[in-house]
Amino acid sequence: MRRQLRGMLLAAMIGLPAGTAAATPMISVVIDDLGDQWDSGRRVVDLPGAIACAFLPESPHTRTLAERAHTAGKEILVHLPLEPEAGRGHPLALRVGQPPADRTRQLARLLEAVPYATGVNNHQGSRATASRGIMHAVMRELSLRGTRFFVDSMTSRHSIAYPLARAYGIPATRRHVFLDHERGIENVREQFSRLVALAHRSGGALAIGHPYPETVAVLEEVLTQLDTLGVELVTPSELIRRLEREPPVLPLRLRMSQSLSVPVAAAGGDFSGGAAH
Repeated sequence: MRRQLRGMLLAAMIGLPAGTAAATPMISVVIDDLGDQWDSGRRVVDLPGAIACAFLPESPHTRTLAERAHTAGKEILVHLPLEPEAGRGHPLALRVGQPPADRTRQLARLLEAVPYATGVNNHQGSRATASRGIMHAVMRELSLRGTRFFVDSMTSRHSIAYPLARAYGIPATRRHVFLDHERGIENVREQFSRLVALAHRSGGALAIGHPYPETVAVLEEVLTQLDTLGVELVTPSELIRRLEREPPVLPLRLRMSQSLSVPVAAAGGDFSGGAAH
């Protein structure tokens, strides 16, 4: 009864009549930084519904928890470590200025470290996601490996990860809400309300959170109230499929070699040469 009342209050906070019925807006929730701690990770994996799980490569419990998440039907992401602008980065972070061959080998190692992963999102990366060079390299490799989707965690407003993922033909979206940038039960509830409100305004929205006790506690509570809130919880790949436009294909500029010459007669008329675009 208390949870139902709280759900009605949450609906009222975002301006919804309880039990709103319409074309149901979508929310997606990705929980990052999984793999370091067993108990908190298990609690996230055991959450009901389409909560997505993003695992840090080569963390102590990544493989076991990813297998458990796969068995539970969760969508799994590689939480890809990238270089931050400031502060201590992950020891396996891909770095700006790293030799390309080293970066390619390291990226392959990171992607292979998370079993059953179909998507990728960035861990930290405020410097790397703003670097055109490293983002081209990462997205090219992800596209060659058939990565199903990419979520830009938007750790920097200068990030170019989302548009470059799409340019390489990778279905992608961006993070709209951080559930627990400021920790605490009420802060997380407030951000979840913001997620729901954004979904009602635009048809769908994606949030990222972490395996903090207060974040998991709020999710355990609100995931039983989605009907009251008038939203549907979907996986990130489903949100992208239904909400994002089809990604464009990266345009390729083709130039004719200057060493080639075609006789006018063979070309069937006037031929001026030059570049083909």
